[in-house]
Amino acid sequence: MTLDLTPSRGRVPVPVVILRQTAMELRLTLRRVDTLVIMVIPPVLTLLGVGLTEVVRLPTADRLGYVVPGAIALAVMATAFVGLATATGYERGQGVLKRLGATPLPSWGLLLAKIGSVVVLIEAQLVLLVGAGMLFGWRPHAGGVLGAVGLVALATAAFAGVAFIMAGRLRPETTAGATQLTYLLMIVFGNVVFPLPAGVVQGTQLLPVTALAEGLRSALSAGDGVPAGYWSLLGLWTVVGLVSVVLWFRWE
Repeated sequence: MTLDLTPSRGRVPVPVVILRQTAMELRLTLRRVDTLVIMVIPPVLTLLGVGLTEVVRLPTADRLGYVVPGAIALAVMATAFVGLATATGYERGQGVLKRLGATPLPSWGLLLAKIGSVVVLIEAQLVLLVGAGMLFGWRPHAGGVLGAVGLVALATAAFAGVAFIMAGRLRPETTAGATQLTYLLMIVFGNVVFPLPAGVVQGTQLLPVTALAEGLRSALSAGDGVPAGYWSLLGLWTVVGLVSVVLWFRWE
């Protein structure tokens, strides 16, 4: 028997571990066909069905200028809220999150990796939706792109915070059902794509998906930039969500 005196390679740096986990999270998401359907199909059908036809009366003659930002908002919500909450909830219910706690990946690193995979998916959806919109004649204002990207990033953080706290407190089946129902309600009643009466609109102004859609319309379609109120609202949702995760997220 020989004694191996070769020095150990040491621990893998945490950033490398997080990047590897991000890639793994992305691969797992791409294998969930039902999740991909929720993420992609409703926003695309909304863009094509409402943006290119007269089936829904819109408050502006620029149909694509109204619908494309709304479709982007739905895509962000579907990915950072529905998809993230559902996957995390089932992993928690099956004990996957607890087992990952025994690996070199820190708990905060796991959540960061999940958000990283969400960001990659949202980037792909932005390319798809913006590309489709421009193909059919939508011309976003170049000066509003930077603000729009920042608003999408902030909304992603806000949705992720809510997704994590739901996944960390509710049963997996309840999380999946609640997030999908909320998503469907937002498509119809969130003033995101389908305009609501003036009296009803006031009740949607505090919703993050509504703030994202209206902010994107202001920046990309109207060229007026993102109003400060939308930044503040999404920032508040982000802070409340992330603080709630720190205080009440349960790993098992």
